[in-house]
Amino acid sequence: MQKFLRLYFFLGLIAASALAQSPRQIGEVTVMTEGNSIPVRVTANTPELRTLALRAFGAHGRYRLVASGYAYDIVFSALSATQVRVEVTKGSAGTPVVSEVVTDASASRALLRAADVAVEKTNGLGLKGFFTAQLAFIGERTGKSEVYTADLFFSPGTVKQITHDRAFALMPRWSPDGSRIIFTSYRRSGFPDIYLLDPASGLPTTFVSVKGTNQSARFSPNGRQVAMTLTGTGSSEIWVSDAQGRGLVRRTFSDAVKSSPCFSPDGSQLVFTMEPGPQLYVMPAGGGSMRRLVTGFTFSAEPDWSRTNPNLIACTVKTEGKYQIGVYDLAKGKAEVVSKAPFDGQEPSWLPDGRHLIYTARSRATSVLCILDTETGKSTPIIPSDFGPTLQASVRVP
Repeated sequence: MQKFLRLYFFLGLIAASALAQSPRQIGEVTVMTEGNSIPVRVTANTPELRTLALRAFGAHGRYRLVASGYAYDIVFSALSATQVRVEVTKGSAGTPVVSEVVTDASASRALLRAADVAVEKTNGLGLKGFFTAQLAFIGERTGKSEVYTADLFFSPGTVKQITHDRAFALMPRWSPDGSRIIFTSYRRSGFPDIYLLDPASGLPTTFVSVKGTNQSARFSPNGRQVAMTLTGTGSSEIWVSDAQGRGLVRRTFSDAVKSSPCFSPDGSQLVFTMEPGPQLYVMPAGGGSMRRLVTGFTFSAEPDWSRTNPNLIACTVKTEGKYQIGVYDLAKGKAEVVSKAPFDGQEPSWLPDGRHLIYTARSRATSVLCILDTETGKSTPIIPSDFGPTLQASVRVP
């Protein structure tokens, strides 16, 4: 059993490490959503901003880009190297909706922040914007798995390689305030240890290194605790520490293999993966009895609990011989497949609107980070075609 889940843990790395070929639109799934989408015209006064704005709204499942017959006209204007104005009017009458000047560290970041303003004023469903999200992820463009950061659309100047260890790095996860990234690496020994990383300096420090396998570390929503999987006792168990890796406390006690702990939005519960199956289980974060979430699939793993909608947990399920993204609804007591793609989908991470998420789309040749609209199944790759394999993204909203 232990060998099985550990094999599953590294399965994605083996797949992504294969000889990379052109993605050939892997991750792209176009759906017909005219009845539930809003037609918008999107323009900007520079080619760079126009390209970025079209990419952003083209990836959002609530919108449909059109040249005429639009419900909203969204116009972006670069005012300086750090300022962008967004102006939105409604319908053919051009009724003003919003006009706002947004400032950020660069024009591209200001554009994405301004685009979030437009989304929040026009989506009609109360959705938050997600275009300003920041990613920590694993990239293999050097031939080794290293930790990178980037904005959501890999805008020029935002992609940064954080580690340079030339050793397997796995599962980077942001701290809530963005000051740290926690990840697993083989950088120092033949066994995986957990490290903390300052994304500004790129300097890692050891977080937890005990006998056995140390992996799947993740911060609580308030940043004060970290849940992780350790095998130092001889079995794979869920442990919790403070934000510095001190005060380790064991939360589970069984021989079954466990992995991928994730806190609930209020920090009171943990969801994790456990054999047989594997399947999803929840338990109090402070310890106590666990219960299985009956997803309806024989394989359910890699849970990510939505911070926006506490009833929703995204996960990887296996159906009809493929891995796909599922969403378990605690209110309904079941999971539904939301990706429905002709390729494998794994490793979901929610975006802040509670509707879209980032996931890894895989073929036998490569892996690509994509935005997925869980309402329609629309999937949009977000990395440059020449970047190389990418996987295991963690989302943070500044």
